[in-house]
Amino acid sequence: MDAYKALAETALTAGLILRDGAASSREATLARELLDFCWTELKEGALLYEQLLRHPLATDAFECYGHFARAGYSHRGLERLTSHLAAAGTAQAVEHVPNRRLAVANALRITGHDRGAGAPDWETLTRATWLGSTPPPWHIDWMTGYAVTHTVFHLTDWGRLPHALPGDVTAYITRWLPVWTDVWTETCQWDLVGELLFIGSCLPEPYAEPDDWRRLAEIQHEDGLVPRDDQPVDDAPATRFQDHHHPTVVAAIAATIALTRALDSMGTSAASATAPGTLA
Repeated sequence: MDAYKALAETALTAGLILRDGAASSREATLARELLDFCWTELKEGALLYEQLLRHPLATDAFECYGHFARAGYSHRGLERLTSHLAAAGTAQAVEHVPNRRLAVANALRITGHDRGAGAPDWETLTRATWLGSTPPPWHIDWMTGYAVTHTVFHLTDWGRLPHALPGDVTAYITRWLPVWTDVWTETCQWDLVGELLFIGSCLPEPYAEPDDWRRLAEIQHEDGLVPRDDQPVDDAPATRFQDHHHPTVVAAIAATIALTRALDSMGTSAASATAPGTLA
């Protein structure tokens, strides 16, 4: 996965920008150009197909493919192979940690291979995660923080299905997310802070604290890159890109989803305000 992780993350970002429709025409054009570039680098899906064909337990190949499939790209061989692995139960049987099992389930959902005997049991998958058991929230650590955010990402399909979160999980996140955000803001773990801001926008009632966003904007560099933490980074271009890529992607997605949810809320309010019997 490390060989094409940056391509997968870039494709995810660009695909969500196009999916949610909150971008300007210029940003949408740039997003499509990024997707085209990433797809070309992967030989129009052929590299992912070869990876999955030779390593059928390496689910990262069709997880990555899901980001492209969402945006309208397709590879015939990869579609057939994913369908076979899903129907055979191979994809669902991989020895992943619980939140990665959700990643597989969501990739199958995105690509339309989540039906029949291999359909995911979302309740069981959710309750197997740390977040799904709603444990004492002060027992969370840095790595578990990432597990929490990814559990939400995959359950909600990156914010598309906020009501897919179980009620008790939603209440748990709503109560403790501000605390966790403060903790990792204090320790300058900006990459994780960005992911926590992201899941705030995935809740049925989005959580967005302006001061959290203001702090993230203040540490963003002039060229747009977002640091992962407060540690110094080598200014060599390749190193600088590698060390800033993930937190920048996270910030871009988090802002996109937050803006989309805000616009949706404004649209709902406007529709209510102009409903029959009310004043426009």
